[in-house]
Amino acid sequence: MAAVPELRHPGTKHWRVELLEAGHPSQFDVRERLVVLPGDAKTGVKDPVIRHRDGLWHLWTSCHPLADPDEADQMATEYATSADGLDWIWHGTALSGRSGLWDARGTRVSAVCYSDATADAAPGAMIAAFYDGRASAAENFEERTGIATGTEPAALTAIGTTAAAESPYAGRGLRYLDVLPLGGGRHRLYYEMTRPDGAHELRTELR
Repeated sequence: MAAVPELRHPGTKHWRVELLEAGHPSQFDVRERLVVLPGDAKTGVKDPVIRHRDGLWHLWTSCHPLADPDEADQMATEYATSADGLDWIWHGTALSGRSGLWDARGTRVSAVCYSDATADAAPGAMIAAFYDGRASAAENFEERTGIATGTEPAALTAIGTTAAAESPYAGRGLRYLDVLPLGGGRHRLYYEMTRPDGAHELRTELR
């Protein structure tokens, strides 16, 4: 079993991703963590989504520019692959914001599903990704959910010109949506949503 914690360098907006491995969650030891996505002086890395397919680990992760602290809330989703989950090969930007639209400030993939919902999906299988987007820095923490599709994991295309899901309350935040297949065509959804009082809570649905 593995855990993928995120850490931010103290006093900066530079996030990195580390790895912990153990036979059971109770056995995780923070002294044995490994930095697997360090980012660099220009880029912070966080919020990884990882799937295993065709003998490889596939990763979509949110990357933030660090050169200007006032612009560090911007985000794009980069795609990488790995044979062991430790060393990653980067393949470029899978999804980025669209000028003038609700997701102009950035996109962060939160869940990835293949059309046949198996680990051995055939090459070219349709991919559907849920992602968080925002139009401006003022919407930080109040991202809404969009849908992007494609047949190549490194090239996803956002669908529509408005968000696919948002809270009905002020702020409209509905983000970090994840999908857990349960079998028999059923899925468990998890997401963070803005409440009427402006606070956020974790919600779940059975679909």
